[in-house]
Amino acid sequence: MKLRRKIELLSPAKDKNCGREAILHGADAVYIGAPKFGARAAAGNSTEDIRELCAFAHVYDARVYVALNTILLDDEMEEAERLIWELYRAGADALIIQDMGILNLDLPPIPLHASTQTDNRTPEKVKFLEEAGFTQVVLARELSLEQIRHLSETTSVALEAFVHGALCVSYSGQCYLSAAISGRSANRGECAQYCRLPYTLVDADGKVIVSGKHLLSLKDMNRSEELENLLDAGITSLKIEGRLKDVSYVKNITAFYRTKLDGIFARRPEYGRTSSGRSAYTFQPVPEKSFNRGFTSYLLHGKDPDITSFDSPKSMGEPAGKVKELKGDSFTVSGLKTTAIHNGDGLTFFNTKGELEGFRVNRAEGNRIYPADRQALKPGTLLYRNLDHEFEKLLSKPSAERKLSVSMELLDNPAGFTLVVTDETDARIMLSRPFEKELAKQSQEENIRAQLSRLGNTPFEATEVKISFSQNWFVPSSVLAEMRRVGVERLLETRKIRYRREWVKPARYRENLHSYGEEKLTYLGNVANKQAASFYQSHGVTQISPAFELEPQQNAPLMFTKHCLRYSLGWCPVHQKQQSPWREPYYLLYKDRRLRLEFDCKACEMRIML
Repeated sequence: MKLRRKIELLSPAKDKNCGREAILHGADAVYIGAPKFGARAAAGNSTEDIRELCAFAHVYDARVYVALNTILLDDEMEEAERLIWELYRAGADALIIQDMGILNLDLPPIPLHASTQTDNRTPEKVKFLEEAGFTQVVLARELSLEQIRHLSETTSVALEAFVHGALCVSYSGQCYLSAAISGRSANRGECAQYCRLPYTLVDADGKVIVSGKHLLSLKDMNRSEELENLLDAGITSLKIEGRLKDVSYVKNITAFYRTKLDGIFARRPEYGRTSSGRSAYTFQPVPEKSFNRGFTSYLLHGKDPDITSFDSPKSMGEPAGKVKELKGDSFTVSGLKTTAIHNGDGLTFFNTKGELEGFRVNRAEGNRIYPADRQALKPGTLLYRNLDHEFEKLLSKPSAERKLSVSMELLDNPAGFTLVVTDETDARIMLSRPFEKELAKQSQEENIRAQLSRLGNTPFEATEVKISFSQNWFVPSSVLAEMRRVGVERLLETRKIRYRREWVKPARYRENLHSYGEEKLTYLGNVANKQAASFYQSHGVTQISPAFELEPQQNAPLMFTKHCLRYSLGWCPVHQKQQSPWREPYYLLYKDRRLRLEFDCKACEMRIML
């Protein structure tokens, strides 16, 4: 029988609580920020919190990956090494890293995952990382299904792909705009998100082409309809973006993708999940109800004109209908797209200037809405709901249970009774209690099954209770309760002992003699410390430029992006066969900032210069 290929649903965790909820709502693994050196500087967590999260996750055979994915400076390397050992001892299952200098440190045998910040786009790069010792590689979001399939066919390392969440407009790890303008480096976890600002596009003569639009802002990714395609292309880990997102987002989106994946696994037995247990929800997951700028599957099938959110970088929400009639301090809505609008909901609309505005619903009576304050609405205005008050109320409470199924058998023995408990992973315990047996006056089966099935707030759920008595013995409820309690404790301890973290030989013990493939490394290599330079030198690189953060480049591209404004505006000479009516070069203007645009049609990229 062919073994199932194990598929991982990987959810974000801003903190310990988000991580727990991600696991309860069906995640096979979570990724969480280290106390320092994570690519989301605002999402660091203590080692003790990570230890507690690991202990919780491992009950369900779920994993915890710790993001330590910034580039490091020389004076940070010793602290990073010490922190990595602390995380290993805390139970972390893998580290997500960007800085190759880490591979030259004295590391524990912990798996390393290559962050998307390492710009993983080509078979050569992924193969190099595999040979360097990485066990999982996070692919660039820009890759098409065809490119992913080719990568899978030419490498054997586990491949991870984003399926949901915010999109960086630049290749991850190759954006220096924030560092150049404000000194806040994206590669150091401090991105100022200049891509979400409103810009005015002008031509070489200063003529305005587009005014005050968010021309570098993309929609959010949603590949929920492409999951099967991604699995068939060779993806093993499906990643939800969002280490800065709140817990309701994590609950809703994790549950949504868990449900989708389980549906696929039911049809496609060659795929299976990596963790144990099943989640049940008190709500129906709907991704449109969580923060989003509109959705796109993003370049998965090649060029796509519908990837941008030029009008606003804010959460637009789900379609909610159209303004029908204005009357006094209220208005009516026609064509309600979702469930009824409730008191306290948040509605948004685009005003006559094309700007996104929002307001709270003070009172809703059917399709008549009383806003909290007067709005500049007109009949025909499209409405969106970016806050569903009733939905958020559900998510603010316990909204999921995750249970491991167990079968229980109670037997008699010469000295008393024996309880055998076996869970869905075949973890098994057996315990016996001496008891002076006496025959019961009536059947005991109903009471025994009821007592043993009361697993309450434990991670277990009894799916079978078998009674194997030679005679109808009387068993007091207190004895049954005590055997059940001890049985659960021992099964949990057994699961803890059985859990096996992956062991990987540290890089310093490996014969990494393979070549990087290039002799020269520019600022795009993000080399910020001597250990990283030494790593690349050992792989044949002879000329290494310092990271942009150490030596800011003049007249160098600060952003590389597949998003192209010529294409978005209909002037792509390759795909649309159109000539722009404006004289190049184009510039993006924001206050006193002036960004020059360059277009590389051969690479199908737009580049941004300061």
